[in-house]
Amino acid sequence: MILIVESGSTKTAWRLIKDPTSPYESFSSVGINPYYETSSEIVASQGKVLAGFTGIPIQAVFYYGTGVTGDAQREIIAEAFRPYFSSSCTLEIQNDLIAAARSLCGKEAGIACILGTGSNSGFWDGAQISAQIPPLGFWLGDEGSGGHLGKSLALSYLHGQMPLELRSVFEKRFGVLDRLTVLDKAYKQAFPNRWFASFSKFLFDHRKEAFYYSLIEESFESFITLYLKRYQEASIFHFTGSVAFYYSDILKQVMKKNGLTVGHISEGPMAGLCLYHKGEFWS
Repeated sequence: MILIVESGSTKTAWRLIKDPTSPYESFSSVGINPYYETSSEIVASQGKVLAGFTGIPIQAVFYYGTGVTGDAQREIIAEAFRPYFSSSCTLEIQNDLIAAARSLCGKEAGIACILGTGSNSGFWDGAQISAQIPPLGFWLGDEGSGGHLGKSLALSYLHGQMPLELRSVFEKRFGVLDRLTVLDKAYKQAFPNRWFASFSKFLFDHRKEAFYYSLIEESFESFITLYLKRYQEASIFHFTGSVAFYYSDILKQVMKKNGLTVGHISEGPMAGLCLYHKGEFWS
């Protein structure tokens, strides 16, 4: 029996697989990000779900998540998870890019991209990420992501660039946003990336408006120029994440305009991860 955990900044998906033929058991909870959270904070938000696994003979836990940038972040996750599983249960902790690569590429080579609340990319050689243009995170980058789209929308509103008729529709949805409120959300409140990414749904609903379409297009162009075009490995580009999935029509157009080939696009990596680990664990 294995447990797969896939977490972004906004949502965590849990998938319990008893054997290769049994139906999966699925759970969901709020997101986990060890870059911003301590082990105790993770337990506070995830303890109810984790407690449900106590006593279940799980042989291996495969955790994938955003914010796993090094050993310190892995230990934060491990410290939160270990008390809920037996000592014989193995715990593998990987970042969200490995999740994307295993899910989208399997054992084939390709460039795996994440466009969700944040963004990331890397060349998967079939076994590991062997080349990566490092992302700069929410404050300095995340181009193409929900967070970046939200920042672009908020900036266009605060700078008075948003056309008046669109501004009126925006204010009916979110109220009048003042500079101090946005700065407070950006610099003082927890998880600013989640807050800015929450504007992405509004952009999606109004993406046919030329002004909003251009914001989306420019965000994707930035991701392609700053990251994808810098990979020396000629390959197919695969995508996972809510932004890649729901904006796939625009993403494909921008990729085509830049002469790049799109492979798979999925809303999330969990389905592919289940296939990958079933093949690995019970092979």
